[in-house]
Amino acid sequence: MVALACGLDRLVGDPRWCPHPVVVMGRAITLLRRGAQAWAGTRVWKLRLAGAWITLVLVGGSGLAGWGLERLAPAPLLVVALASGLAGRSLEQAVWRVLGGLPKSVQPVQNQAGPAGDRPTREALQPARQALAWIVGRDTDRLDRAGILRALAETASENAVDGLFAPLFWMLVGAVIWSLNPALPGPLALAWGFKAASTLDSMLGYRRGRLRWLGTAGARLDDLLVWLPCRLVALSLPLAAGQPGRCGSLLATALREGAADPSPNAGVSQAAYAHVAGVQLGGCNRYGGKLSSKPLLAAGFPPPDDAAVRHMLELTRRLELVWLTGAATLAFITKTLS
Repeated sequence: MVALACGLDRLVGDPRWCPHPVVVMGRAITLLRRGAQAWAGTRVWKLRLAGAWITLVLVGGSGLAGWGLERLAPAPLLVVALASGLAGRSLEQAVWRVLGGLPKSVQPVQNQAGPAGDRPTREALQPARQALAWIVGRDTDRLDRAGILRALAETASENAVDGLFAPLFWMLVGAVIWSLNPALPGPLALAWGFKAASTLDSMLGYRRGRLRWLGTAGARLDDLLVWLPCRLVALSLPLAAGQPGRCGSLLATALREGAADPSPNAGVSQAAYAHVAGVQLGGCNRYGGKLSSKPLLAAGFPPPDDAAVRHMLELTRRLELVWLTGAATLAFITKTLS
């Protein structure tokens, strides 16, 4: 069922006409946040306690909902529900929308000085900037072509872990648990529990205002649940590139370079993709008008271009097949030995 769910995700993605569990989770978070902030006010300890309560209710409720479907729903419905926990196709579509709005070359009008002379450049890049703003947290209104492509490469590598490989990992863990005892929570329960933590982090995991304390529990849980899948991606990514001899060295390099990133996972995943794709990532970004400097990853390589971004997407597709093939092989060996 996990393999079928991966195929369905690649074939259909997230159709807009179909209600998505993450949308339900997002609405629940909004309601819970209003109640929590009304109760906690500006008191730090109450905000932390309320954040932990929101995390427990949402993650626990999502996991229980998945467990209930596992016990009651027919197999085809379970496959559809499992596919809703994966974001392989939707990530690709989002990246391709930005690439599609990016002109092949942008040249400002000659013999014009000042802001007016840059207007053709800004107008030509505006569709790509608007599409990019939907999938990244940084400010996009001032990005040039190189900045847009770097942002795309960084989100393609980071969200490959957050949106595809981390939920796939927990699905496979759930499948193992289910094979040992079908009465226990299985792949859907674990996948929806993870998606709840991930949605919490994306909505509340900001270091500003009351969210600095209200979103702590969800953000820490998401970091914890992504920690091992992220490192497995760094370890196995060379297999997708046909370079099995680099597995150990790439993991060590990604861990070393990614350690300087504030996130325990984002820098590691970006460093792994950067070295395999042969591009330099990191540098200065703007968030809410404030400049933030991220560590350089794979320093010395050229900046990413269109081909590098497409190569990263292809690496993700190949690695997904590697993971599924490896899981199927281990399942076959285990069944044979037993």
